[in-house]
Amino acid sequence: MKRRYRSPRTAPLIVVLITTVAAVTLALCVVTFLRSYRAAAEQSARTSSAQAVNQVVGTVSNYVENLDETVSGIMVQMNTPEEERDAYLNAWLTARSEVVAVTTYDENGVLQDCWCLGHTPREEIVQNLSFDLSIAQSHGEGYISAPHVESIFEGYYPWVVTVVRPMESGDTVHWVAVDVRFSGLGASINGVGIGQHGYCYLMDAQGNMVYHPQQQLLYAGIKSEEAARLAGLKDGTYVEDTVIYSIQDVPDSSWRVVGVSYIDETVNQSFWQMARITVGTAALILVAALLVGWIISRMLSRPLQQLENAMEQFEQDADGFNFQPVAGTREVQELSDSFGHMVRRIQCLMTTVREEENELRKTELKALQAQINPHFLYNTLDSIAWMCERGKNADAVKMVHALAKLFRISISRGHELIPIEKELQHAESYLLIQKFRYKNQFTYHFTVDESCLHCLCNKITLQPIIENSITHGLDLLVEPGHIEIEVCSEGEDVLFKVRDDGIGMAPEQVAELLQHEPSDRTGIGIKNVNDRLQIYFGPQYGLSIESMPDEGTTVTIRMPRVPEDREGDYDKAR
Repeated sequence: MKRRYRSPRTAPLIVVLITTVAAVTLALCVVTFLRSYRAAAEQSARTSSAQAVNQVVGTVSNYVENLDETVSGIMVQMNTPEEERDAYLNAWLTARSEVVAVTTYDENGVLQDCWCLGHTPREEIVQNLSFDLSIAQSHGEGYISAPHVESIFEGYYPWVVTVVRPMESGDTVHWVAVDVRFSGLGASINGVGIGQHGYCYLMDAQGNMVYHPQQQLLYAGIKSEEAARLAGLKDGTYVEDTVIYSIQDVPDSSWRVVGVSYIDETVNQSFWQMARITVGTAALILVAALLVGWIISRMLSRPLQQLENAMEQFEQDADGFNFQPVAGTREVQELSDSFGHMVRRIQCLMTTVREEENELRKTELKALQAQINPHFLYNTLDSIAWMCERGKNADAVKMVHALAKLFRISISRGHELIPIEKELQHAESYLLIQKFRYKNQFTYHFTVDESCLHCLCNKITLQPIIENSITHGLDLLVEPGHIEIEVCSEGEDVLFKVRDDGIGMAPEQVAELLQHEPSDRTGIGIKNVNDRLQIYFGPQYGLSIESMPDEGTTVTIRMPRVPEDREGDYDKAR
């Protein structure tokens, strides 16, 4: 038999459904949120980098503006009398500690004057990094040098940037150079960081390095920058692989500020931290959803499970089932009430059907007995009439008395079950009548287990079997036959065995005898008795026949062992 497919239970289905919906929803939300967060983090990093660069640009721009103002003030003093000029410059140098020296050069680039507190220029200057005539002439209106070490003083090497401006004197052009310490601006640039490892540096329009916080590493070749490539890019922020570049021009100068930040620390670290928080929160929400699903499933499935169990119990034992209403939601309570109403209706219908079946069973039994009694009566009355015709009145009287006794036992006050003792008396009365009829052509003997005498059996059980033994087994014998009647116990059953040494039957005849009612009405008693036994006690009881041609027949009647005090159990509907 193919196993019927069983759908999943409500509880795990609800849990799986809620968990799945929650998991899918959370997954979509987490992915969408993390994508948005990463984009926002990247945009924030770009903005932060641009702001840092803008801060540096502002600092550098102020620095350049201050340089211009400083140089403009000095150039005004150059046209004053020498003593006044020198006094002003010395005082000014004292007040402006960031200014290292002020120098002037003729049209040929030869050093003319130098103002520096506590230091005088070398007599022989090998290389002057603060002033380059060719660069000054090429720019025309002056220039700002790259940061460098001042080399015109003996034993004094400050880190400066030089502002060079032209100064006309008659038909010739002279040059003024102001050396300003770069350490202050460098500190300002170094103080602006982008993340933990990001930084800013200065370069000129051609990509030449003006200032770098890690200048020594650049000189040593340990670190490198793509300044030349970045010089060709417009102002803006660029994301390249793992680096974010922000580039911006310094107003009124040829310098550009480049901000360098790293995606790993400005974006990825924040992203993965947020990812851990988001995933952890999603996991907690998923666990909460799982818990809510479990609670809901328990609220719904427990009463449904109780209803299912009740239905299974009702299916197994409808008669003894006592339904207890199931509490739960409104729908569950209504379902429970409907099921309880159905159980009561079915039990009421079963009681009605059982009563109707009991009445039908009794009717069938009475009908079967009504078949037997006239059949036997006809034969017996024929025998009595024959005796009276022959003048054997005494024998006829004995037969009438035996017949009367037989029918008193047959009636038995309307009871279907009578003690086996009375059934044996009934059978003996019948045998006595038949001995008169058949002129002692057979003998009989009873072997009875006395423990069975007070047990109950169906009335008129042995008589039809004995009648068929005489009529169809012994009547055709030339010599007298014998009938052996035995009553014994076998476990919880009682057996009646009727043996004869008659002509016997073929196996086909035996099968036909219990299955079909013969058309000539012979053998009606056998089937009748078998039907009554099975109607009353069940299909496991009844008759079995063993017969061999010319050897005789044995009919075994099996019925349950029914004590006299349990007659009422079998009078109820089965």
